[in-house]
Amino acid sequence: MVDGCKGPQIYAANSEPTTSGVGSMGEKLFQHIQEHLRVNSIRSKSTRHYELPPGQARHLLAETLLSCGLPGTDQLEPQIEPCLKSIDLVETLAAAYRHVESCSPCEKSGAYLKQCALFMGFPDPKMFRRSLRSARQHAVDVHTKVVLSSWLRFERREDELIGTSPMDCCGRNIECPRANLVAGYNPEMAYASCMCSRPPREDDDEDDVTMNGAECSTSDEHDFDMDSDMSFCIGDDEVRCTRFKIAALSRPFKAMLYGDFSESRREKINFSYNDVSVNAMKMVEIFSRMRRLASFDPPTVLELLSFANKFCCDEMKAACDSYLAALVATLEDALILIEYGLEETAYLLVAACLQVVLRELPWSIQNPNVMRFFCSPEARERLAAAGHSSFTLYYLLSHILMDNDARSNMTVMLLERLMECAEDSWQKQLAYHQLGVVMMERNEYKDAQHWFEAAVEAGHLYSLVGIARAKYKRGHKYSAYKLMNSLISDHPPAVGWMYQERSVYCIGHEKMEDLDAATDLDPTLLYPYKYRAVMKLEEGKIGAAISEINKIIGFRASPDCLELRAWFSITLEDYDAALRDIRAMLSLEPNYKMFHGRFQGDQLIELLEPHAQQWSQADCWMQLYDRWSNVDDIGSLAVVHYMLEKDPGKSLLRFRQSLLLLRLNCQKTAMHFLRLARNYSDFEHERLVYEGWILYDTGHRDEALAKAEESISIKRSFEAYFLKAYILSDSTSDTDLDASASCVIQLLEEALRCPSDGLRKGQALNNLGSVYVDCEKLDKAADCYTNALNIKHTRAHQGLARVYHLKNSTKLAYEEMTKLIEKAQNNASAYEKRSEYCDRDMAKSDLNIATQLDPLRTYPYRYRAAVLMDDHKEAEAIAELTRAIAFKPDMQLLHLRAAFYDSMGDLASTIRDCEAVLCLEPEHNDTLELRRRSQERVNEQQTRET
Repeated sequence: MVDGCKGPQIYAANSEPTTSGVGSMGEKLFQHIQEHLRVNSIRSKSTRHYELPPGQARHLLAETLLSCGLPGTDQLEPQIEPCLKSIDLVETLAAAYRHVESCSPCEKSGAYLKQCALFMGFPDPKMFRRSLRSARQHAVDVHTKVVLSSWLRFERREDELIGTSPMDCCGRNIECPRANLVAGYNPEMAYASCMCSRPPREDDDEDDVTMNGAECSTSDEHDFDMDSDMSFCIGDDEVRCTRFKIAALSRPFKAMLYGDFSESRREKINFSYNDVSVNAMKMVEIFSRMRRLASFDPPTVLELLSFANKFCCDEMKAACDSYLAALVATLEDALILIEYGLEETAYLLVAACLQVVLRELPWSIQNPNVMRFFCSPEARERLAAAGHSSFTLYYLLSHILMDNDARSNMTVMLLERLMECAEDSWQKQLAYHQLGVVMMERNEYKDAQHWFEAAVEAGHLYSLVGIARAKYKRGHKYSAYKLMNSLISDHPPAVGWMYQERSVYCIGHEKMEDLDAATDLDPTLLYPYKYRAVMKLEEGKIGAAISEINKIIGFRASPDCLELRAWFSITLEDYDAALRDIRAMLSLEPNYKMFHGRFQGDQLIELLEPHAQQWSQADCWMQLYDRWSNVDDIGSLAVVHYMLEKDPGKSLLRFRQSLLLLRLNCQKTAMHFLRLARNYSDFEHERLVYEGWILYDTGHRDEALAKAEESISIKRSFEAYFLKAYILSDSTSDTDLDASASCVIQLLEEALRCPSDGLRKGQALNNLGSVYVDCEKLDKAADCYTNALNIKHTRAHQGLARVYHLKNSTKLAYEEMTKLIEKAQNNASAYEKRSEYCDRDMAKSDLNIATQLDPLRTYPYRYRAAVLMDDHKEAEAIAELTRAIAFKPDMQLLHLRAAFYDSMGDLASTIRDCEAVLCLEPEHNDTLELRRRSQERVNEQQTRET
C-alpha cells in the first residue's frame, strides 16, 4: 500500500496537476468518493443491500483514499509568507521603535502602521492589534481615522455577532463612526468616551428654516423684503436676494455682483442657463442669510453641493458635505451617495460612504458594485481627487482579499493599486512582495519573479526566496540553488528559512542536512517536519513518520500537519485516530479542504465514521473527561467537535471549543467560536458572559467587567462569577485597579456554589488555590488543589507541588510534578515546572526535555543563560538567548540579553535590545529604565571623547 502511494498518480499539494494523467486520476477519485457518498445515502433508505465484511471494507476504503490523498516528498513545498520578513528582526524592531520616537506627531500614525506590517507575520495577534490601535490613536485626517477604525472593527469581527449593526458605536472615540469624521490630532482623547450617547442639541426656534415644496418661511419676512435688492431669474420665476450676502458666498459671486461685469449694475440677473432649479436657488438665498442648512431634503442639498462646486462657495460646500455625510447609514445609502461625493469631490461625504463600506467588511467586498470603486486605476484616481486614496486603504482591502481568494483578478487589481499608493521603502517592499506571492499562486511564474525582484531592489531580502522559487518553477533549479546559497553565505548568521528554502533545490544527504539546519535554527518551521515524516512513510516506517509529525503538532497544531497525520492513520487503517485529527483540523480551520483543496473534511468524516467507534452523549462526556485529565487538547477538541456535530446549537460546547483553542494558541479561531457561542445562546445572562470574554480578550477590560456584573444581576451563574473573578485577579492589565484577593476568593466561592460541570469547577478550584497561595494560606490552597484532582483536573498537580515547595517539602513537590508528567505525557510545561524542585543537573535535564517538546517556551533558555552567566561564560549565555530570539523575539528574552550586554559593557547592543523590547511592549518599565541608564553612559562617553 505504501508503495502504491508513491506512484505518479499523486499530484502536487501546492500547485495544479501538470499532466493529464494526474489530473484525470484526481478527477476519477473525486468522482468516486462523491458517488460513494451518494450511493451510501440511497442505501441507507433501503432495507436490502449487500455489505462487505468489515475488515475488507476498511482495507478497501484505505486503499481508495490513499491512492491520491497522500502527498509524496516531491510534491511538498514550504509556503512563501506574504508578509515582511527581516534577516535581523531585532534590529528591525529597534529601528521601528526609534522611528516612532523620533518622528513628528503627524507622522506617528504611519510609523505605527509600519509596525503593524512587521507584526502581521507574528503568531500572536495582540501586538498587531496594539500597533493598529496606536496608529488610529495618532491619526490626523478623517480618511486615516475611518480606515484604521474600520480595520480595528474587522479584527474583532463584530460582523459575526448576530444583532449588531456595522455602524454601532463601541463607546470610545477610537472606533466611534461619528468621531472618525472629525479631523484633527488629539491622541489623548482617542480612548475617551465618545459623544454618541449625548442627546442632540436643540436648535433655536427662530433659526429654523423648513421646506414645503417651493415655499420657504422665515421668522421675519418683513426684514427680508426690506433687505432684498436684486433677483435671480430662472425661466418665469424670480428669486429675491440680498446682493452683499450672495456676494459673500464666494469670490466669483463677489466679482460678478460688485466687479466690472454687467451683472453688477442689474437688479435682475438671468440664471436660466446655469443648470440650477428655482427650489435650489431659494435654498442658496436662505443659506446666504442663515449660513447653515436646516431641514432641507437630500435631493435639494445634492443640488446645492453641485452649485457650490460650480461657483466656488466653499462654506456652502462644507455645509452640504457635512449634512449629507450625516445621512449615510447603510450600504445602500453609501452606494448611492458616494457617486455624488466622488463627482463633486465632497471629502466628508465620500469619507462617510467609505466608512459604511469598510465597516461592512468582509461582506461588502463581495459586492461588485462596491469593488468597482476601488479596483481600477480610474477608480483610484477618482478616490484620490476626493482625498480618499491611500496606502492604508488598499493595504486593508488587499489583506482581506488575499485571505479570502489570493488567486482572483480582484486581488491582483487591489495589489496594483496598493503598489501605486506606496511611497516609503517598506510600503514598496510589501506591495511588490505580495504581488509576487499572488502571481505564484496563479502559476504566473515570470510575473512573480519580476515582482519579487522589484521587492528585493526595494530592500526586502526575503523576496529572494520568491525569486528562487519562480526560477525553480520555470525549470532553472541550479540557478535557484545558487541564489539561496549566496544568500546564506552573504548574510551571516543565517536564519532557518534560508536553509529551508535551499533544501527545496537539493537532493539526498545535502537536502537532509539543510532541513536539519533549518529545524535547529527555527524549530517552528513546518516544512522540515512534514518532509521528514513523508520520507519515512515512503520508506515504510509509518510509526517513525507519525513520531516525526508529532514533534511539531506537540507545540504548534496546524491544519496541514493534522491532515498529514490523519493520512498516516488511514494508512494504518486507524480510523479513530484519523477522525480525531480531522475533527481537530476542522476546529482549527472550519473551511479547511483536504485532498489538496478538493474535498471538504466533513465529507471525509462521513466516509470514515462507519468504520470508527460510535459514542453516545454519555460516552462523549466520559471521553472528554479522560482527554481533559490527560491534558490532551487535540483529543478534547475532537470530542467537542463530535458533540457539536450531534448538537450544533449548544453554546456551552462552542465556549468549551474556544477555551481549548486558546490553550493551543489559536486566538483568531477561538474568538470565532466564542462569537458563535454568544449567537447560539438562548439566555441573556449567558450572552453577556460570552460578550464579556470577547471584550476581555480584545483588551476592553472595564467593559468586560461591566458585562459580568450585568449578567450576575440577571442570574447568578458559575460562568459570570468566574469571569468577574478572572478579570479582577488579572492586575497586570490595569495596575491602578485594587482587586483584593478577598474579593476574588469570594467570587470564586460563589461560582463553585452554582451549577456547572466538573471540568469548569476543576478550573475554578485551581484558580482559587492560586489565590490562596498568593495570600499565604497554604492549607486552604492544598485543599482546593486536592479537590480539583478528585474531579480529574490534572493541572492541579502543579499547584499542589508549589504548596509543598513553599512548605519546604521539595521532594514531595518533585513527586507531585512527576505524577503530572506521567498523566500528561509529552507536556513541556510539566517538565519545566518540575525543574524548579530539583538540583541543577536534574533541572537542566528537565529543561532540555521541555525545549525539545516545545521550543517556544522561553523559561528554559533564560534559566540556562542565567546559569552560564553565573559561571562567567558570558558569550555562551548570550548565544543561548540569541538562539531562541532568532525564531521567537520574546520580550523577556530580549530584556535579559540587554541586561547581560549591559553587565558586559556593550552599551550599543544593550540599547538595541531595549528598543526592540519597547517596540513589543512600549510601557515595560524595567526596560525603559535600563535604556535610560545605558543612553546616559553613552552620552557621558561621547562628552569625554569630545
